[in-house]
Amino acid sequence: MAQNKNASYDTFRKQLKTGQIAPLYVFFGEERYLLENSLSSLREKLLSGGFADFNHRRLNGENFSVDALLDAVNTLPAFAERTLVEVHDVDIFKLPEEQRNRLSVLLSELPEHVCLVFVFDTVPYSPDGRMKLAALIKSKAQVVEFPIQEPARLVQWIEAHAARAGKAISRADGEHLAFLTGNSMTALKAELDKLCQYAEGDVITRAHIDALVSPTPDAAAYELTDRIVSGRFDEAAKVLSDLFAQQEPAQKIIYSVTLALRRLYLARLYLDAGKSQETFMQVSGLRFPFQAKSLFAGARKLTAASCRRAVLASARAAADLNSGSDGEARLAELLAELLIIFKEKR
Repeated sequence: MAQNKNASYDTFRKQLKTGQIAPLYVFFGEERYLLENSLSSLREKLLSGGFADFNHRRLNGENFSVDALLDAVNTLPAFAERTLVEVHDVDIFKLPEEQRNRLSVLLSELPEHVCLVFVFDTVPYSPDGRMKLAALIKSKAQVVEFPIQEPARLVQWIEAHAARAGKAISRADGEHLAFLTGNSMTALKAELDKLCQYAEGDVITRAHIDALVSPTPDAAAYELTDRIVSGRFDEAAKVLSDLFAQQEPAQKIIYSVTLALRRLYLARLYLDAGKSQETFMQVSGLRFPFQAKSLFAGARKLTAASCRRAVLASARAAADLNSGSDGEARLAELLAELLIIFKEKR
């Protein structure tokens, strides 16, 4: 059975709903939108009335010390049940041993009136299992991970967010929107808010999305490759021009293009070996089935040799860029070379 990456997050949401909030949490993960949203929900649950500021303590790398944390957790709440203490981006596992030992004692004896949250945002959460502190946190804290969401959950969130704004969006168009924004809910929310505001009518369509949403470099590279393989050369040139207009670094563009071409080559090899699109998705790191379907469709029009030539051409362009070649000119040359390679095998 596949592991549920959202298990700890789902448990936390249930605790918020029922009010059974734990005394000690660790928040970490790639999806910053969910992390920030969960912190906001926790504050709303615990802090209310005119004494909210008094009952809220926040420490970070600049003002953190074990003594300061001890003072914070021992401060009794005013006209509330709990004091909320947040510690942001402090790598507690790299504190001197004496401080780690004092912190372990503090965490072992947390008073009932406190909710303490260690937030790992810009600092990675990397507990050393050999440390007493790491073992203590594992046993005492509720560790909540906020992972990048799976496509199905993202689309459900998109549909619900659009519905609250009085708009509808199809599942396919929701997947397309999530893909273009790189699966980040922070970026996705900004684009979805824009679509809800500016899209005419009650339905957000694919045309609205393509007109208003700027794709990430990886998504643009996928679209660039798709247009080249399908013979839509003018559209491919426009995608590349749009990337230049967004002032994306040439090295970032060539990395994304090379990755897209390598996936195309892999799709051709999987076709030759009679392997499935599902297996291809797992190996290639794709998140949306329509990507695999499109790559397989493109690979069917090409030979393995032409796909390999395309990958090598992109690798040469990357080497030239690293040697100081003009980025825009070299990428335009690569596009022309790819068009020749794929046109010859069409």
